[in-house]
Amino acid sequence: MRVLLVEDEDRLAETVRRGLIAEGFTVDVARDGVDGLWSACENAYDVIVLDIMLPRLNGYKVVEQLRERGVWTPVLMLTAKDGEYDQVDAFELGADDFLVKPFSFVVLVARLRALIRRGAPERPVLLTAGDLSLDLARRQVRRADQDLALTPREFGVLEFLMQHRGEVMSKAEILDGVWDSAFEGDDNVVEVYVRYLRLKIDVPFGRHSIETIRGMGYRLAADGG
Repeated sequence: MRVLLVEDEDRLAETVRRGLIAEGFTVDVARDGVDGLWSACENAYDVIVLDIMLPRLNGYKVVEQLRERGVWTPVLMLTAKDGEYDQVDAFELGADDFLVKPFSFVVLVARLRALIRRGAPERPVLLTAGDLSLDLARRQVRRADQDLALTPREFGVLEFLMQHRGEVMSKAEILDGVWDSAFEGDDNVVEVYVRYLRLKIDVPFGRHSIETIRGMGYRLAADGG
């Protein structure tokens, strides 16, 4: 699940970014309204967390221009203000939810997951490939009626491969879909996590769900291997 966080308070942005990554989200951060608007228009996100008080272009203008351009990604707006007038403005301009600072991180995560489920009804809550299933709402992976324990990053890689099951996905595509845009490490990290996944979802069951396509990338078999 990919999130765009538009927040100019460095400490808050980094705290929220780290927390969301720990919850299994992929997070891009923009520090002002202009950069946030550009990112939201140029990239696909599941949800946008948007501060109202931003430099260069405030959050009201950002969400207004997003809707004018036909970008309907769910938006949760953050503000230090606490007034009915601000909330009405946000909703009338096209925001989907509203959270007042200071806020509970647990509540933020719950609101984001609810927006993702509500905002993308065409995206199934349960992904399946044969007897392998991934429940996005419960963050649960099962194979042959057994629960499997995955780390947030392993879950993200598996979710991406299952969303594209039957397709060959390059390391670059997997990095772009699962890691945040600030990642500057080697793309061999994908190979490492594919190996971790195989040890959990394939080896114990005698399966070969994740295929290596030499020189091209990886493919998760549509039938689960």
